[in-house]
Amino acid sequence: MVRIARERIDDLFGLAEQESQRGELDLANRYVALAREIGARYNVRLLSQYREVYCRGCSVYWIEGRTVRTRLRSGHRVRTCLRCGRARRIGLRRATAPPSAPGLGRRTPAAVEDEALLATGIDNGRGPERP
Repeated sequence: MVRIARERIDDLFGLAEQESQRGELDLANRYVALAREIGARYNVRLLSQYREVYCRGCSVYWIEGRTVRTRLRSGHRVRTCLRCGRARRIGLRRATAPPSAPGLGRRTPAAVEDEALLATGIDNGRGPERP
């Protein structure tokens, strides 16, 4: 039963997306509400990709600019439903910065070859490497 419920939820969210592209927002909202009911009845969690496309307060299918407003605020993405006003905050991951000085984070193939030659005791004939 759980497998069938998951398939039905997938189908309903697919239909909701199709109807929203056609402009039928009432049908899209109805499909989202049905998918949520099926998930609750069979105790099936919705996938994270589905949880990001509807309002948890009023079950409206979110269309950027028409039914939801998205703002970036101090490390969070804030999505506000334009129908009921409920806000959803999602933390943004911070990207790690690459090393600031060249050569600190990456070694060139020539440097790797020189290190291998020095480890074996063979001189490469180029002399010491300059920074």
